Amino acid sequence: MGRKKIQITRIMDERNRQVTFTKRKFGLMKKAYELSVLCDCEIALIIFNSSNKLFQYASTDMDKVLLKYTDYEGNIAFLLRELGAGKATLSELLSTGCDVGKFYRQ
Repeated sequence: MGRKKIQITRIMDERNRQVTFTKRKFGLMKKAYELSVLCDCEIALIIFNSSNKLFQYASTDMDKVLLKYTDYEGNIAFLLRELGAGKATLSELLSTGCDVGKFYRQ
């Protein structure tokens, strides 16, 4: 018998949300480590919690991985596409009179 499937929505109880964050953060970091070992790849994982506290994992030196990422030419096209999509979404939200700050906090 498998595990019960949970609904992916924001956890309203702050204590439960913090416990879930801690457990899932650990699980995510463990998976990142396993992937780096099994596949001999470089991994950089950056997480900010709701209080803006930084958690990070890197299979090698974090600065080197981030520098490699920023130097990667394919990222420029990706970032430009994302920027364009973000501008389109923002324009659409503004035209409907939506409270943009409230939309992005959801």
